[in-house]
Amino acid sequence: MLVKITAKRQVTFPAHVLDAMGAKPGDYLEVTEGPQGFLIKPRRIDETRLAPLKGLIPAGHPAFDASEFREATYDAALRD
Repeated sequence: MLVKITAKRQVTFPAHVLDAMGAKPGDYLEVTEGPQGFLIKPRRIDETRLAPLKGLIPAGHPAFDASEFREATYDAALRD
């Protein structure tokens, strides 16, 4: 499979590749270099790093659903 690099160094992956990785618009792809070349994989939230925040959430606060959050629309002005 070939992907073309644009003049702005952007790459478009075929939809079936991103679907197979579970990557969605707004997700990050992590690129790591290894002995066989480069590996591209979706960057997931490391939920174990969120554990220290648990004590700071008030009792009775509704649970956060990361999947629902990812599917929700967003205000483009809030993007970095």
